[in-house]
Amino acid sequence: MKARLSALAIVAALAGFATAASAEYPTKPITLVVPFAAGGSNDIVARAIGKKLGEAWGQTVVIDNRAGAGGVIGAAFVANSAPDGYTLLLVSSTYTINPAVKSAMPFDTVKAFEPVAYLAQSPLLMGAANKLPITSAKDLIALAKSKPGSINYASAGPGSINQIASELFASQAGIKLVHVPYKGGSLAVNDLIGGHVDLYISSMPQMLQVARTGQVRPLALTGLKRLAILPDVPTLDEIGLKGYEASSWWGIVAPAGVPQEIVSKLNAEINKALDSDEMKRFLEGEGAEAAPLTPQGFRDLIAREMQRWDKVAKEANIRAD
Repeated sequence: MKARLSALAIVAALAGFATAASAEYPTKPITLVVPFAAGGSNDIVARAIGKKLGEAWGQTVVIDNRAGAGGVIGAAFVANSAPDGYTLLLVSSTYTINPAVKSAMPFDTVKAFEPVAYLAQSPLLMGAANKLPITSAKDLIALAKSKPGSINYASAGPGSINQIASELFASQAGIKLVHVPYKGGSLAVNDLIGGHVDLYISSMPQMLQVARTGQVRPLALTGLKRLAILPDVPTLDEIGLKGYEASSWWGIVAPAGVPQEIVSKLNAEINKALDSDEMKRFLEGEGAEAAPLTPQGFRDLIAREMQRWDKVAKEANIRAD
């Protein structure tokens, strides 16, 4: 009986210690892992939100770029980290696409992580090479239908959001496009500018400047509403592909098992940062908008996205192995 009481006392003490630690969190620097190279949209968003959190808490938020395998290497590192709230993962659309296009994953995307906060979302921009005899997405569809298989599109690699969005577009438009995968988005953009590839659907940070300067022709947005920074560019939904949406988005997750008190504290502070004028201006400049959710709301979004991209990947036979 005494042994049992002692064990219960130890458990109670540990629970009390964990609660106290959660209440004081954070007491040391936080590492925010970005599973892609520095300089891309994921890295830019991570540094912006990390700066705001660091200012709020008086603790440094260290951005740790761990690129490789389409975001899997960095995610695996976080999945195997201590669930104490001091190692977090910046996730994006790729996080929900990878399970659909990769045969083997070193972790279970749903079970290995705890959704913390949804940061922002942004439509992709469909850009065409200036050599094409078109001025709109409707023209593109008509051209592709008149010459099946004559139009190609670039992607940053097999299984990327670019390929997923392009195949979804082709399916809804009833056309056939030829996939030209590149080893990264920069190469794809350069070849689009040079007219070596016909079409590229990619993130606003990657496409906005080349579209504004006329180096490529902006045809359509993949969100459900127009952007103030590109007021003359319609959405694909507007031109007749009803319900078409393939947005970029960013969020933060933690290793499974992190105390709910820490999740709640992180979510509240991140949502507060997203509501600041500074973050709103930053996101607007990137063609994005803040989209705060509760942890459960973010969990539900992840589930919907995974189901959706799994369907698209199977129908288009998209693989990234």
